Amino acid sequence: MAENSFDVVVIGAGPGGYVAALRAAQLGMKVACVEADKLGGTCNNWGCIPTKAMLESAHYAARLGELAEFGIKVGNVELDIAAAAKRAKKVADQGAKGVAYLFKKNGVEHVKGWGRLAGRGKVVVKGEDGERVLEAKNVVIATGSRPKDLPILKIDGDRVWSSDHAVFPTAMPESLAVIGAGAVGMEFADVYASFGAKVTVIEALDRVLPNEDEESSAVVTRSFKKRGIEVLTGARLEKASVGKDGVKLTVQPKSGKAQTLDVERVLVAVGRAPVVDDIGLETAGVQVDRGFIVVDAKMRTNVPGIYAIGDVARPPLLAHKAMFEGIAAAEAIAGDEHAGVDYDNIPSVTYCHPEVASVGLTEAKARERGLDIEVGTFPFSANGRARTAGDTEGFVKVIRDKRYGEVLGAHIVGPHASELIGEFVVGRRLETTAEELERAMHPHPTLSEAIGEAALAALGRALHI
Repeated sequence: MAENSFDVVVIGAGPGGYVAALRAAQLGMKVACVEADKLGGTCNNWGCIPTKAMLESAHYAARLGELAEFGIKVGNVELDIAAAAKRAKKVADQGAKGVAYLFKKNGVEHVKGWGRLAGRGKVVVKGEDGERVLEAKNVVIATGSRPKDLPILKIDGDRVWSSDHAVFPTAMPESLAVIGAGAVGMEFADVYASFGAKVTVIEALDRVLPNEDEESSAVVTRSFKKRGIEVLTGARLEKASVGKDGVKLTVQPKSGKAQTLDVERVLVAVGRAPVVDDIGLETAGVQVDRGFIVVDAKMRTNVPGIYAIGDVARPPLLAHKAMFEGIAAAEAIAGDEHAGVDYDNIPSVTYCHPEVASVGLTEAKARERGLDIEVGTFPFSANGRARTAGDTEGFVKVIRDKRYGEVLGAHIVGPHASELIGEFVVGRRLETTAEELERAMHPHPTLSEAIGEAALAALGRALHI
């Protein structure tokens, strides 16, 4: 095969793109992955990984006031968010190097530059050394997404940040307004409040984390307010004025007078938009609908030989969903008729404190569908391991089908929710029932016992509440 000829060319080396490239290589194909920036994409370099590193620092900072209760007395403590950001950058850089190692190990060629479709079977890559034309039997588009801004509040990287700017601060703002109370907004609100900023969260919808179960949203709202974070829900941003020393915001609640906020910085966290511009979609004739590339169950676009995965293809915009779509695309190219993704079993996690995690239907969605359900909830305040850790906010909630006992949804708020939700993901993949969950012996004392107890609660016979 010629130097510029490949079985698969992947455009983008984020979590979806690099996984697609690795899986295709495992399946015996010659693969190139085109990436203009750092390997690992937004997730590894500016999103998931460094953000969680910052949240880890925030967790320690937030618990300083509780250490005396644990028998640990500390003197003067200095919080340094720039040092935390430096560590987060180091963690992210390790991840990028890890992807480079995996490419080398699996024989994937990294082609550095901006890739564009140039008609059927061709990708033009513009790099520092000029242009290179790659010929490919199959192309996988994995160009990801970028932060959205607002018509009245444009991101400038100085007074008005996106998540890309907020993740590596060099100094602490005294005050920060966060526009949007989804996962990104709530995570950064946690980080900056933990390091001492006066944080205000502004959400146009009626509650924070609007895609989560209502009870989960309520627990997080109470927790944030208890920590001194101002939470304004059902609030619309009416005006914004960016000055040399700060930003003036006018916020209109559902009822009552408008409120004026003067803050040093603003984080705009109102979502992300797929990167579909300047990648040659029009040239190749690839169909786009409402900003997303249209794909089928095997990640195929309307153009034979062209696939799309991850944020650019369809919601939800999650790294793990992109990874599994990358695997599905590679396996579909290899001819696996079973290639695909189980979209009904995608977990969702918000890593603020308390953590929030879920999979499957919310209670409200289950009732909207007219399903006959039973709901069981077990609080972490009744869990021995949570009490020993002094971390008892939240609960585990199980939604089961009454007739067959199938677990339709699970929701966790509290310590290590991001880890605990995996048990439900595997259980649902195996079509588990609440009866099977409660019969599985969980070690004592562990947080996982709350899963068995919530299953018992859904059956009407919880033991420890």
